[in-house]
Amino acid sequence: METAFTPVLSLAGGALIGLSAVMLMGLNGRIAGISGIASRLLRRDFGGAADRQGLFFIIGLLLAAPTYAAVTGNWPVQTVSGNIPLLMIAGVLVGFGAVFGNGCTSGHGVCGISRQSVRSLIATATFMTTGIATVFVMRHVIGA
Repeated sequence: METAFTPVLSLAGGALIGLSAVMLMGLNGRIAGISGIASRLLRRDFGGAADRQGLFFIIGLLLAAPTYAAVTGNWPVQTVSGNIPLLMIAGVLVGFGAVFGNGCTSGHGVCGISRQSVRSLIATATFMTTGIATVFVMRHVIGA
């Protein structure tokens, strides 16, 4: 499956991600790592101002596609495999990677690299390499 090259939309999306990360750090003192924000929302002692801001951050993520549809009149096109066992394995591996790597792609890739964290640079290089290899194998070896 080919992916459309959309440099203007990609640049705008990247700028919005960067802006949201800066705002969360500036207003909350927290890194915009989605796995960390989500895990904090599930704590028993949820309820402080930082937790509410995290909740609004997650709600903003969930409202992105409906907002796009309301503005453009079209829903964003998203292709997801119909192979349920494959999706389950992928979900477990992503969850394990986020826990084992002490953060997710947004925390390490967006926030960690911008803070010049060596750990985040290594984590980002690892998940990018793994993702590229996975796409190559799925498209060219397995043919999925």
